[in-house]
Amino acid sequence: MRFDQPKTYSISLTGWGFWLGSLAGAALLTSLGLGWLVTGLVALLLLLLSLPILVLLAFRWWARRWITTDHCPVCGSESQAVEGTRFLCPDCGEPLFVADGHFYRQTPPGTIEVEPLEDSGWELMS
Repeated sequence: MRFDQPKTYSISLTGWGFWLGSLAGAALLTSLGLGWLVTGLVALLLLLLSLPILVLLAFRWWARRWITTDHCPVCGSESQAVEGTRFLCPDCGEPLFVADGHFYRQTPPGTIEVEPLEDSGWELMS
């Protein structure tokens, strides 16, 4: 007895065994009916055909939920970005971030924003 090789068992269905096994399988399928097999294959085919449509609908739902469209607070150009990300405005290059469906400027702490006034015609005396 050799200990270095494991014992292997195999079933050979050659000759009469193959035909008897095939006949038993055919008898089993005939007694159960083949309607369930055809129905299952058709259902699997329909699932595989509808899977790309379902994936597309899921992606569109995700995109509507997470992609924000808004105007740049500096130049007013409209663009799109994913919620919670930071990006540069494609027109003016201003660094922006997206929060709560709106675009905001990224300003360092302590920055005071001012808006220029129109020239009222007054001149400074020097």
